[in-house]
Amino acid sequence: MSDKEKIDSTEAEESETYEAICYICHRPESKAGKMIRIPNDICICQDCMQKTFDTMNHAGFPIGDMGNFGNMPNISMINLSDLQNMNAVPKSQKIKKKKKKEDKEAKPELDIRAIPAPHKIKASLDEYVVGQEHAKKVMAVAVYNHYKRVCCDEQDGIEIEKSNMLMLGPTGSGKTYMVKTLARLLDVPLAIADATSLTEAGYIGDDIESVVSKLLAAADNDVQRAEHGIIFIDEIDKIAKKKTTNQRDVSGESVQQGMLKLLEGAEIEVPVGANSKNAMVPLATVNTRNILFICGGAFPDLEEIIKERLNKQSAMGFHADLKDKYDGEENLLQRVEVEDVRKYGMIPEFLGRLPVIFALDALTEEMLVRILTEPKSAIVKQYQKLLALDEVKLEFDEGALHAIARKAKKKDIGARALRAIIEEFMLDIMYEIPKDDSIGTVTITEDYIDNHGAPLISMRGCPALPENAGTTGA
Repeated sequence: MSDKEKIDSTEAEESETYEAICYICHRPESKAGKMIRIPNDICICQDCMQKTFDTMNHAGFPIGDMGNFGNMPNISMINLSDLQNMNAVPKSQKIKKKKKKEDKEAKPELDIRAIPAPHKIKASLDEYVVGQEHAKKVMAVAVYNHYKRVCCDEQDGIEIEKSNMLMLGPTGSGKTYMVKTLARLLDVPLAIADATSLTEAGYIGDDIESVVSKLLAAADNDVQRAEHGIIFIDEIDKIAKKKTTNQRDVSGESVQQGMLKLLEGAEIEVPVGANSKNAMVPLATVNTRNILFICGGAFPDLEEIIKERLNKQSAMGFHADLKDKYDGEENLLQRVEVEDVRKYGMIPEFLGRLPVIFALDALTEEMLVRILTEPKSAIVKQYQKLLALDEVKLEFDEGALHAIARKAKKKDIGARALRAIIEEFMLDIMYEIPKDDSIGTVTITEDYIDNHGAPLISMRGCPALPENAGTTGA
């Protein structure tokens, strides 16, 4: 096949997959109607073409030779003679055509029989996420019910409400990782947004609707696929209503109010391939009715609000609890109620659209040890694979794993501390190993993690020796 034939076939394939977009108003063909194609493969909708002709008639220009578009005064801004390659719209700003009705009947977008049951979703999450049994169970049931809602019809008049979730948990407990794993297992598009960057419409920052634009990009600009995706909004506690402020709260309560229509379900016009609307970017209409929203946040100081509520319940009499009874309870967030989150600063209308509220457990030393070794992509397995590429076996003593977990627990940043600690102790080993081809096994010991010794180095066919004794054993 010649180069010209390849280009023609590619263009034909793209014309069947993507919609044509008007060069002047940037509306897609599904909104603007049938396009008129003019030289250099430029598409103009009939409305814009008619406006151009009307302007020319009012200005007194004769419409004679219609073949010479370069002399049309109203579209001199287009510079058709100079647009040899400028008409090519980047793929990130092309909108995929909607499937025809007969295609939908032949193959529905979501099949209820293809949705895994909650126990299967949880079993899949168990392979990647350690602990958090209650959180995984709640997420599995909520996701299963949500996609059953998407698949079922409303002919009997019963409409199932959305199962949007609010996930609370200390930093590093795995909120984002759980959502990423869930989206990968279900094979649905996922968009992750940070609530701290969102502002009320009209102010500097990301508009609230930009989270839907990110989901559309994750779905490869396929509107139908995006409408069945998941949006995870992290740091949701940062948009809590400010207690005392004399200025307009453009990144707090106003953002919560702006998100209400997204959470409940509305048709939103979002820019394709950009974060903000402007005259040079095509717009697509996305219905958020079937999009699952998951909001997550650490909610620092929420424990104090929960303690205050619990102490009020039994603060007087012979059987009254001590005020410091709950100070040592690590998983106090598990006792959270809607009233606590409302008092924290989330407005009632916002919480009403997040019916599923649950908290993740704080990571204990035992959980951190399991995180090091058990998941499919555990940190220890990653380093073992790296050294295996150098034909060296890497082992960790049980004491070394607990020593790493203790150090991570002291940092108080959750599982994120594990990688930083191991990276620090593995630096010299990763640097020295490629120098010597005779090294067969490296064993990380508890003394090495506690800075009291060195790792055990075993040469091929020899017993293990401390690293600083490797040269004296010959």
